[in-house]
Amino acid sequence: MKQNQCQVLIVGAGITGLTIARELVNRGIGDILILEKERSLGLHASGRNSGVLHAGMYYTPDTLKAKHCVQGNRLMKEFCRQRGLTLNETGKVILATNPAEVGALYELKRRADLCGARAILIDGKRLHELEPHATACSEALFSPDTAVIRPMEVLKALEAELTQSAKVTICYETVFKGLLGDSQAQTSQGVIRFEKFINAAGSYADYIAHQFGLAKEYKLLPFKGTYKKLADNKTSLVRGNIYPVPDLRTPFLGVHLTRTADDEVLVGPTAMPAFSRENYHVFEGWGWETLLILFRESILMFKNRAFRQVAMTEPRKYLKRFVLKEARRLLPELSLNDLTETDHVGIRPQLIHWPTKSLVMDFIVFHDSNSLHVLNPISPAFTTSLAFAKDMVIQFLE
Repeated sequence: MKQNQCQVLIVGAGITGLTIARELVNRGIGDILILEKERSLGLHASGRNSGVLHAGMYYTPDTLKAKHCVQGNRLMKEFCRQRGLTLNETGKVILATNPAEVGALYELKRRADLCGARAILIDGKRLHELEPHATACSEALFSPDTAVIRPMEVLKALEAELTQSAKVTICYETVFKGLLGDSQAQTSQGVIRFEKFINAAGSYADYIAHQFGLAKEYKLLPFKGTYKKLADNKTSLVRGNIYPVPDLRTPFLGVHLTRTADDEVLVGPTAMPAFSRENYHVFEGWGWETLLILFRESILMFKNRAFRQVAMTEPRKYLKRFVLKEARRLLPELSLNDLTETDHVGIRPQLIHWPTKSLVMDFIVFHDSNSLHVLNPISPAFTTSLAFAKDMVIQFLE
């Protein structure tokens, strides 16, 4: 790395870092350096998600997720259309599979209305027209604006645009090591002087914020999302996206069925506690922090009822028959042989507000005189990214 100073230093070339850099360029900032610890884009959350563009119905109106999801959905679709990127506007149905879920379904409708998201209550006949093989329901919610993209296409298009601007340099295989004074960063490739600092480091954002003396009340608890997929001869059973009514006490959406941009149908994800920030496979990523994570999990088992429920039920979904049980609530004609293995897996860098032992439901943003920190960048971070970046840059340039 030849460059040892810049106007703005961004850590993380995921969707958050790239879209913030793009917005800075659009506002006239011309000396931006992005540090990416990996050799290429999309090796973590930004490249491992299922590609669903969410429509904005899950989030309470006072949250950053709610504020940016509807506009983020629209802006990402425009971005894809303008560049000829994959955009499948398949829509989504959310099913109330038993009478106890109807109340939560109406709560989703209420949230959607308050946030400006289109969500239409439909009866069983309309549901059958949209998804002929979905389980019979007297009521469901239809989201016409849910769509599917290829995340790696978006990341590469952003990388190309930033590189061609000649105002942004992305340094791969460069790790942020620590802060030296107020305006110098120690990296694996040397010291970099900066005027402004943006922490968009994804699952490591809390670690970096702590070095700035910020967000000390938040601890990381990673969750692993694994999937199965439908056998090739069964993918015709799903036209778009079929979701359950989620448990609104947690940030997880439950096992659902998604027709991807590659015409596979993913079944998942799970939401099982993981043992490291990069625990994609059984022992991958284990280290000294694994003990801290296990300690936090043991505390939450006693202190947080919703976490206890997740921790006791999700790990069994490593087994196909438990995933099938969840999937058959949505698509009753499935059998065990209809589910096959896939290597699609991701880590959700979930933050815990440690004083209250509660799962953080929203994005968390900290900033001081010369730094901005984006924490808890969980779903729908990819969907919100272009709208969220505009808001962050306004705060940053104030």
